[in-house]
Amino acid sequence: MREIKAVVFDLDGTLLDTLDDLTDSVNAALCQYGYPQKTIEQIRTYVGNGIRNLIIRCIDGGETNPDFEKVFHEFRKHYKRNCQNKTKPYDGVYKLIQKLKADGIKLAIVSNKADFAVKELNEFYFKEFQIIAIGEREGIARKPAPDTVNEALRELGVEPDYAVYVGDSEVDIQTAANAKMLCISVLWGFRKKTFLMEHHAEYFAETPEEVYQILKTI
Repeated sequence: MREIKAVVFDLDGTLLDTLDDLTDSVNAALCQYGYPQKTIEQIRTYVGNGIRNLIIRCIDGGETNPDFEKVFHEFRKHYKRNCQNKTKPYDGVYKLIQKLKADGIKLAIVSNKADFAVKELNEFYFKEFQIIAIGEREGIARKPAPDTVNEALRELGVEPDYAVYVGDSEVDIQTAANAKMLCISVLWGFRKKTFLMEHHAEYFAETPEEVYQILKTI
């Protein structure tokens, strides 16, 4: 067993169910410029690599589409105003965070969501826990590059050997590997277990309580 001093969480699909608000903002932006709407299941498969990549996947031709930048701008504007409409923590997440804080574990959130949204959602849902939150921004490589995770660990004052990454996607698995951290893959998020297994997931948690139990045994 290793001593765990810090846990770094993904946000979308791990701590917060953000899918409805993301879908609404994508469709508002697409509708504004006359493009077909996307289903929530399509958006589920598109998220995880940042909001720009989300829109690339949602609009015909991606970045080569002449309306791409306008749709992307409209999405950002709409989501900034509406990112808390339907978003909510998954059942058991607050209890998990409370138990980790009680154990003296340091916590961070690292996401490929835009930095403004990560910080806003962290402040709104998790303010009492004083969690470091880092999102996608210019000048630092997004996940699966380890840069944002390394920045979080530097702020926490913890080495990767004493930290665990918790996420729901293949991007999170690769991020943890690149940061030389163990990864717990949660099964309540945006990817199925078989898909995660194909991407070399090692530890699986069906509930936040199982995350806590795994942390006690690795």
